[in-house]
Amino acid sequence: MFEKVLVANRGEIAVQIIRALHEVGSQAVAVYSVADQESLFVRLADEAVCIGDGPVNQSYLNMQAVISAANLTGCQAVHPGYGFLSENAAFAQLCADCQLTFIGPSPAVIDQMGDKENARQTMQRLGVPVIPGSQAVLENVDAALKSAHELGYPVMIKAAAGGGGKGIRAVNDDQALARAFQTAQQEAQASYDDQRLYLEKIIAPAKHIEVQVLADQQGHVVYLPERDCSLQRNHQKVMEETPCQVMTSAERLELGQLVADATKKLGYTNTGTYEFLMDQQHHFYFLEMNTRLQVEHTVTEMVTGIELIKAQLTIAAGEPLPFAQADIHVQGTALECRLNAEDPQHDFRPQPGRIEQLIYPIGTLGVRIDAGVVAGSLIAPFYDSMIAKVIVHSNQRQTTLNKMRRCLDELMLTGVQTNQDFLAALLNTKAVADGTYTTTYIEQDFLKGWLNDAQAQVSSAN
Repeated sequence: MFEKVLVANRGEIAVQIIRALHEVGSQAVAVYSVADQESLFVRLADEAVCIGDGPVNQSYLNMQAVISAANLTGCQAVHPGYGFLSENAAFAQLCADCQLTFIGPSPAVIDQMGDKENARQTMQRLGVPVIPGSQAVLENVDAALKSAHELGYPVMIKAAAGGGGKGIRAVNDDQALARAFQTAQQEAQASYDDQRLYLEKIIAPAKHIEVQVLADQQGHVVYLPERDCSLQRNHQKVMEETPCQVMTSAERLELGQLVADATKKLGYTNTGTYEFLMDQQHHFYFLEMNTRLQVEHTVTEMVTGIELIKAQLTIAAGEPLPFAQADIHVQGTALECRLNAEDPQHDFRPQPGRIEQLIYPIGTLGVRIDAGVVAGSLIAPFYDSMIAKVIVHSNQRQTTLNKMRRCLDELMLTGVQTNQDFLAALLNTKAVADGTYTTTYIEQDFLKGWLNDAQAQVSSAN
């Protein structure tokens, strides 16, 4: 195992990686921006190096600064977390060139699969069904319009280098496409330092289903239970659960074997997640592959007992996975809610500021909080608004839902506004109760009614 690892990330995922490193006996080095100098992950690390100012292009996306920090502190490896440089093939190659182990797949595979358009073409060659889309990266608006006419509206503009909902726009006509193209380019450039875009045909209503794999350097591949990530707003996941309530055992087996076979053919190592859309006839279409850890990896850990960051470390160190597919069993159900510093009543506007009081609803079996903040923490305006993940688990799904309701009811956070009430209301809907929600549920069926109710409560209070 590595003696010292640099964590090239921030917030809650940096905290989780640092904790995992400490539990396997490794030292953790944090890199941080000036805006994050008071952050929890900086305090938890054995060493910490400031790499720039608050904006991500001056700090967390500065590859040379990250590598210099790793060399300065004598690290053997770099864990990229998710977002930022985690799917940047050039960064993975730079790590290799500097004799640093990149805790993730090879640069070549990241280039092949982390790039969303390359991934589509690769999956087609491997016989995996893909969503109809443009056949190449779009150089300009004219190319996008031509592709949209071939596919037929509605279509989705997507960032070739991205994931996590950045650089994505749904459009229904030429005028909307022309308006959205430049905005999507700018967002992709800011998030991934790569403005390339492509188009996909929109399949709706649909479930967003993903399957995570682990693959060691000895050629062993396992797939983990599927996650239902269909509760989304603006292409950003809001809640995630496992298992999906409407999939059959046969569908799980077929999908799992499909991704395991693809992983072996790719020569993929470490962890990765295949994302699919499942239409109303339960046909699956490959959406993209995330060549990194996922925000929602926690629900998988809760039902399998497999600690995925530690598994990543094991694989990157050249050790074989200590379990096989037959050893993976699903125990119960798990649900995650993303607690964000945002104002749901005003277009989910980010709410930077300082947290005054924070009490987490911990203390019972099956409750986990992954957070990068404590009372007194500053929520900077430069980064994603997610401040914590509330994760619950039990043997029965109804108990899991009740447990999350209790957690959201007890959670106390003051100083910045959050989406806590929005999550609580969403949890109490029939669609969530029976698991039939789709990717369009929040925006088309839930949000307007919730906003009206929230506004009525404000009016009555005044």
